[in-house]
Amino acid sequence: MPAVKRIPERKCCGCGESGPGKDMIRIVRTPEGDVIVDDTGKKNGRGAYICRNESCVAKAEKKNSIGRSLKADTPGTLYEELRKRCKGD
Repeated sequence: MPAVKRIPERKCCGCGESGPGKDMIRIVRTPEGDVIVDDTGKKNGRGAYICRNESCVAKAEKKNSIGRSLKADTPGTLYEELRKRCKGD
């Protein structure tokens, strides 16, 4: 019997629910200190995840949970970019 492949779960910074990491948007603090959206999911750095809906982005912005997860200041343009990505999906 073949082994069942485990799908890693990640926790959303907005709503706090867990889900597959591939279904979420990854935000990364690079070793240089920049906070960017990671399209590939493989960039080096500390990562945080958020669901692909606008209500989670609004909750994360209000609570500053992405900044606390990444231990860095988040630029205001980050939330605008996340909202665009939520509408685009």
